[in-house]
Amino acid sequence: MKKVLKLSLVCAVLFSGMSTYAIDGNEALNFHVLKGNGKTITFGINQLQKAVISIYDANGNVLYTENASGKEGILRNFSLEEFPQGKYYLEVADSFKKVKYEITVNANSSVLSSKGTATLN
Repeated sequence: MKKVLKLSLVCAVLFSGMSTYAIDGNEALNFHVLKGNGKTITFGINQLQKAVISIYDANGNVLYTENASGKEGILRNFSLEEFPQGKYYLEVADSFKKVKYEITVNANSSVLSSKGTATLN
């Protein structure tokens, strides 16, 4: 009986640890901001074959959306030359969660944050 109780406790701890890791932040997306050039932003998402990529303005209006796919990951390059100065948001969604990253567009450059805010789908 004691062995069954110990085994149950070990399994409970193991499963709770796995679910905590699965929900934790953006690391599961392996999101990488690559060097930008002027008002161009470039990012890569390793180990994700399918995702919906969207860009929103500060009011939540969708400016761009696409169903992206890649064999070993997704690499995207966006020119924001036509965007007025301000804050925008890049959202990457897979079947499990959505992660939102902030984009700041200035007169001569665009900056994409490497840290995002995750929510579960």
